[in-house]
Amino acid sequence: MVITGVQVNYFLVCKTKLWFFSRHATMEQESDLVSLGRLIHDGSYTKSKRGEVKIGRISIDFIVKGDTLIIHEVKKSDKLEKAHKYQLLYYLYYLKRRGIKAKGIIDYPSSRRRVKLELSEEDESEIERILNGVKEIISMENPPKPERKPYCRKCSYFELCWVS
Repeated sequence: MVITGVQVNYFLVCKTKLWFFSRHATMEQESDLVSLGRLIHDGSYTKSKRGEVKIGRISIDFIVKGDTLIIHEVKKSDKLEKAHKYQLLYYLYYLKRRGIKAKGIIDYPSSRRRVKLELSEEDESEIERILNGVKEIISMENPPKPERKPYCRKCSYFELCWVS
């Protein structure tokens, strides 16, 4: 089973959201916040950098080739930075498993901030723990009980969790 970077991200953000997403309940297509994120991404980078790169089941926002391969993940806000960090570290882990050495950068164009990342042995251990957790959640017959978080109201899955 190949896990996506989005699933790694959702594992850290909300396990209920991860379960619904993994069951192909992709509510993000309708989300205004996702549309805003796409606009920020497209408006912040030149056409040469805009092309999303798909490798297996992972989708990298863009790659810069040089002495070292640098993969970029573009995010609207740094409010969920830990989830963003592990999503990008997962991409580095995934590439390393395929013999590709790379470094990563999370770009926050709205705040003009960048976070540079390199995969460490500790990160690899944490990624493996997260991957096991993702597999456990997506194999559940029913969604995990939602936990109310400050960002629930803005979530595209809000109605699945909280409207009865």
